[in-house]
Amino acid sequence: MKLLVVEPYYGGSHKAFLDGLLRELPHDRELLTLPAQHWKWRMRLAAPYFATLLRERQATGYDAIFCSSFIDVATFRGLLPLHLAGLPLLVYFHENQFAYPVQVEAERDVHFALTNVTTALSADKVGFNSRYNLESFLDGAKGLLARMPDMALPGWEEAIRAKAVVLYPGLDFQGLDDCPIPELDDGPPVVLWNHRWEHDKDPEFFFRTLFALADQGVAFRLIVLGQSFRAQPPIFAEAASRLASRIIHFGYAPSREEYCRLLRQAAVVVSTARHEFYGIAVLEAVRAGCRPLVPDRLSYQELFPARFRYQDEEFAECLRRSLTDGRMSGEEAQELTTPYSWPAVLPQYLRWFP
Repeated sequence: MKLLVVEPYYGGSHKAFLDGLLRELPHDRELLTLPAQHWKWRMRLAAPYFATLLRERQATGYDAIFCSSFIDVATFRGLLPLHLAGLPLLVYFHENQFAYPVQVEAERDVHFALTNVTTALSADKVGFNSRYNLESFLDGAKGLLARMPDMALPGWEEAIRAKAVVLYPGLDFQGLDDCPIPELDDGPPVVLWNHRWEHDKDPEFFFRTLFALADQGVAFRLIVLGQSFRAQPPIFAEAASRLASRIIHFGYAPSREEYCRLLRQAAVVVSTARHEFYGIAVLEAVRAGCRPLVPDRLSYQELFPARFRYQDEEFAECLRRSLTDGRMSGEEAQELTTPYSWPAVLPQYLRWFP
């Protein structure tokens, strides 16, 4: 079997997922990509771009097509040559445009969300990276389609549910497993925050809680990792100043090896996210031995037992208790994370592909 794989946003988590999947799949494949930038242009025009490319190449010999939801599948199928348009087409949703955060709800472009709907309806099979992603997609679509002024789409939800599955993206833990465990000193336990430096991860709530604990005399040190951008929430600069004496590292790790080494030093990994379709950063930290402390919402309800989840009003006390509990044993860390490794999830993908 030969797969045609099309990814208009080949970078970050999309690239890591696709590279891992193609490394594990036994199928022959051809990979067509564009860099991970200009996401709105990708969603609007990647479909005619790749369809034109395939026409010009007079491409043949494929048995199925696999793409992410950055492809407008309805348009793509309509523009493909007939011998390609009839192939089984599988689409994977890393995210959906209904639950994806915007600073002001009025700014949400419903046309991207509608493209998600027609993509799911046009594909033969649809994969979502979490149950939360699937259900928030369907709930959002239900609310949006209810606003149609003089049309109806009977059976749309049943049609999508019938071909939708949850396929957790596999993780490669080899680098973390090979990273030596440092000799930990007798200093205060280390809190880890390893997320994008953006508002949807709610760094304000996280750092304000740390400020309060510090004022109460709670002993802790801090590692802050994650991708930052030119415009970032001002709370990061305030935290770097107010918590300076407690900081081990504050900023992007220069290499994967250094990233793994820093994860190995922490006792507790925290998420305060208001938006998370999956949770790779926390799973990686847990594999390194960090005790997870995550909100009782989003995809975290699927990934971690209730004893690791908190309600917002309990966060400070739960963090204080987690610091006392310290790092997890290697056995517990593996028990929590191994179900999300490539060897564990690959059989589901093999059943899903034609």
